[in-house]
Amino acid sequence: MSHRPFSRFKSRYPMAGSVRHHAFVVLCAALAWAGSVAAQEASPQAGGARETPLSMVNALHTAFGDHHARAVHTKGVMLEGTFEPAAEARTVTKEPIFTGGPLTIVARFSLFAGVPDLPDNADGASPAGFAVKIKAADGDDFDIETNQHNGFITATFDEFAVFLRALGASGPGVPHPTPVEKYVAAHPGVKAFLESRTYPVSYAQATYFGVNSLKFTNAQGKSSYVRYRLVPRSGEHYLTPDERKAKSASYLQDDILQRIGKAPVVFDWYVQIAEAGDKIEDPSLAWPDSRKLVKLGTFTLNKPPADPDTAQRLLLFLPGQPHPGVEAADPMLIMRNTAYPISFGQRQ
Repeated sequence: MSHRPFSRFKSRYPMAGSVRHHAFVVLCAALAWAGSVAAQEASPQAGGARETPLSMVNALHTAFGDHHARAVHTKGVMLEGTFEPAAEARTVTKEPIFTGGPLTIVARFSLFAGVPDLPDNADGASPAGFAVKIKAADGDDFDIETNQHNGFITATFDEFAVFLRALGASGPGVPHPTPVEKYVAAHPGVKAFLESRTYPVSYAQATYFGVNSLKFTNAQGKSSYVRYRLVPRSGEHYLTPDERKAKSASYLQDDILQRIGKAPVVFDWYVQIAEAGDKIEDPSLAWPDSRKLVKLGTFTLNKPPADPDTAQRLLLFLPGQPHPGVEAADPMLIMRNTAYPISFGQRQ
């Protein structure tokens, strides 16, 4: 099922406490359920899935609590700026955003866990997130979401939900080994993920990875499997454990706002091209660094929104949205695209 009409609807009509806004939330839920059914019918990989979009959102609430805010990556900061496409992007995709001049963007940096008041220096803050919405000229906004870790914690959303429920059952007072400790001990990949997390000096000084694969097709009909990568112009810098503990509970947000008050924050956007043998449908496995990178363009962030609170509440990303020359290749993107509108509706 194409969600393209949904993209045009949300782009063209403002939503600010009106009847139209409530209709939009209802539409979100309807599309979420319809998209879930269509994905399971159309995708052989989804046939054995046990989770639904709603159960996935509920699993996040089980782990982090239901705060009527984003179910995950709850604490964050929004910025605005521009996207400048690179000429070489047209060698891999025919998507129209890469054929014209600069476009307006809204972006959001965030901590990982679904806790609104999580300290920026907490263990659960990593991997940080960086999401961008490109405001396309035709109203078909182009959304990307990336994490500050090359690879996801599990291979599927079903496995992720099991981890989240184990985390939720492992609160204070639960005897050791807790359910989450047992889960991690039984899953070496999860253990390696947790132990290899890094914590940036600044949101502006980390590389961010799109953990899910997409299929890009150019104007000549040639297709490639790709993953996104956002590389900071200011370089990568990460904290030692002692340095992180010494930071304030708001150091990431404070730093990024101070930076853009002095100069724009710039990231270059690339796709990493898969080769034979690379796992397309397993986001827990990073592709080798030897894989080719093709530059798609540059993001320049230069100011916060005029009304940050309203902008945060009304911002919805759909990273699995199909576009000309761009489609989801990893089934996890279908689940993300259908679960996010449910979380969006719950936080209104």
